[in-house]
Amino acid sequence: MSDKFDVIVIGAGPAGYVAAIRAAQLGLKTACVDAFVGKDGKQALGGTCLNVGCIPSKALLDSSRQFHNLTHNFAVHGISADNPRIDVATFVGRKDKIVKQFTGGVSQLFKANKITPFFGTGKLLKGNSVEVTAPDGSKQTISATNVILASGSVPIELPFAKFDGKNIVDNAGALDLTEVPKRLGVIGAGVIGLELGSVWKRLGADVTILEALPDFLSVADADVAKIAAREFAKQGLTIKLGAKLTKAEIKKNEVELTYEDKDGAHQLTVDKLLVAVGRRAYTAGLLADDTGVKLDERGRIVVDEHNHTGVDGVWAIGDAVRGPMLAHKGSEEGVAVAEWIAGKAGHINYDTIPWVIYTEPEIAWAGKTEKELKDAGIPYKVGTFPFAAIGRAVAMNEAVGQVKMLAHAETDRLLGVHMVGPGVSELIAEAVVTMEFKGSAEDLARIVHAHPTLSEAVHEAALSVDKRAIHKGN
Repeated sequence: MSDKFDVIVIGAGPAGYVAAIRAAQLGLKTACVDAFVGKDGKQALGGTCLNVGCIPSKALLDSSRQFHNLTHNFAVHGISADNPRIDVATFVGRKDKIVKQFTGGVSQLFKANKITPFFGTGKLLKGNSVEVTAPDGSKQTISATNVILASGSVPIELPFAKFDGKNIVDNAGALDLTEVPKRLGVIGAGVIGLELGSVWKRLGADVTILEALPDFLSVADADVAKIAAREFAKQGLTIKLGAKLTKAEIKKNEVELTYEDKDGAHQLTVDKLLVAVGRRAYTAGLLADDTGVKLDERGRIVVDEHNHTGVDGVWAIGDAVRGPMLAHKGSEEGVAVAEWIAGKAGHINYDTIPWVIYTEPEIAWAGKTEKELKDAGIPYKVGTFPFAAIGRAVAMNEAVGQVKMLAHAETDRLLGVHMVGPGVSELIAEAVVTMEFKGSAEDLARIVHAHPTLSEAVHEAALSVDKRAIHKGN
């Protein structure tokens, strides 16, 4: 079967499905090819993010937080409950319902925008045709004027700790454990390792995280990382830095680990092992040999500043290209590419993409870290403000963390904002807007912030840049 479209998108994750919707909104005849299979065996649009990533992990994080509050934090409010327990089947089942709601929502959006979905894997052929291989092995070819490659990413598997879906799992497996493991090992203290480690720790697991790098959260600002590490230690998360896993053996339904650090080799036995050492671009089988599309040394699709591959009418977005592997980054690339295809002015500012880690406390940042500014020789000023001095945070019994603001020493232009504390996943948006409009710390300092709110920490940090915070010594 042959069919002709204006745009074919390969991949229906946050980059792909958003690109397809925006292209359709712009009047382009659009198709989207995706092979993700839901628990019911049917096509489940939304990619890793909606199915086994962002959305389900946040569902479990919220449920586990409720349980942890009940068992650890509610007493200070005068709230007590006898013998609380967690039903893991209901816990995971709630997550599954939320996933189905959102993947079904994408399907409805496709129908509303008259996007044609194809169930199967897509392979780009020369001449902007796409070979679609259905789950039953049958093939068909469709073609378009423009093809957007949005194939996403997959977990990196260690050769000596291969996923078996039972004892050694990836992020998807860690979302579907049938019971709380007594001992959970996590390889990698990045976003996935910290979030899922927190989920199962709150429910009673003894969690040990092994991180090969010597510094904790080296991608974040050092001050924020230091505060977060201290709080995680208080929560009972054991994080071993400079600890490189060298061996993992399954014996009698346990996983025996060998890791090395500066003191030599060590052993650790766990019931479940989550390997979360990062993700790699999923480009295997995506390209026929003669398409002309190039891959870099890490298997990512090579693109220019407009996400064009250099092959006429072929674009690439999301985790499969350079830049941070973040759902919102991929979505904005999808919008921009659809608009470029339609002859409009797409826009992405990679310097203001926010990062968020949904642990307790939350961690969020945008722009440059203090180290990056020092290394680049950029003169800067620093302002900080603790949540311990924010009335709303104290009333919530969540007065941990701070807001740190970095502004240019001469122009006062906001260069970076780094937060750790309650609700910072939402607060970071104010910093992003300010930086996007090339605003200054003074701009934030002059804006009235409601009282009592968590956002006052942003206001006071901005005041602190010029040593005039009201509610702390400067």
